[in-house]
Amino acid sequence: MTVERSGGGDPERTLALLWRDHAAGRADGRPARGRRPKLTVDRIVRAALAVADREGLAAMSMVRVAEEAGAGTMSLYTYVPGKAELIDLMVDAVLAERELPGPGDPRPGGWREQIELYAERTRAAYRRHPWLREISTVRPPLGPGLMAQQEYLLSALSGIGLSPRQITAAAGTVVTFVHAAAATEAEYEQAERATGESADAWWAARGSFWEDYFDMTRHPTIARLWREGGFDAGTSGANAEAYEFGLQRMLAGIQTAVERARSTP
Repeated sequence: MTVERSGGGDPERTLALLWRDHAAGRADGRPARGRRPKLTVDRIVRAALAVADREGLAAMSMVRVAEEAGAGTMSLYTYVPGKAELIDLMVDAVLAERELPGPGDPRPGGWREQIELYAERTRAAYRRHPWLREISTVRPPLGPGLMAQQEYLLSALSGIGLSPRQITAAAGTVVTFVHAAAATEAEYEQAERATGESADAWWAARGSFWEDYFDMTRHPTIARLWREGGFDAGTSGANAEAYEFGLQRMLAGIQTAVERARSTP
């Protein structure tokens, strides 16, 4: 699997494209008047998302996106400089799809419930767009979708007793865990769609491994847990249990940090 990287395009062009709605609007918040062009950045992004969702990220070339948008390839470059900038636009569009509550919007009452909402909407985004796991966002697209994410997480963790640095560290921990778990889940689903074989069926086809190759004397802990039902959930169930266990332990760890901060004179 080839990994694409966000943040690789021209910085000024990328930022202008990510924040195009803000730049195009009037000071009073209404859009500027004028004839709508037949091809727009939004249309290009929608076409790119459609191609990636349907055919995979590897198929998402400027030529293929132009075909999807019903436009000439060269006309795309009038709006988007290249694939690097387009990837940033796609990633930020997916982040924005989660529609996380902003300042003043209704949201779950407790901070833990707010983090759980973030986690579930992020997992859903990866399920809709499994190619997202193929993009490294170590250098993220600094667009509205990312900023909405950060504002939501930081506000959820503010005012509960953590220091400013603990707040940003906790938010980073949440992002790391949730996105990694969502990407792994998407990878399982992608493999099943690509092969037509479920994870449980894959393991079942290799059942002879346990009889012919597995050595219980060298792996006594695995053998014991197998006998005691540790692997009874199956692949799908085990993945769901691992996700929920990890999420709740992470939240419990943040809660412990809150309680320690409150008890410190």
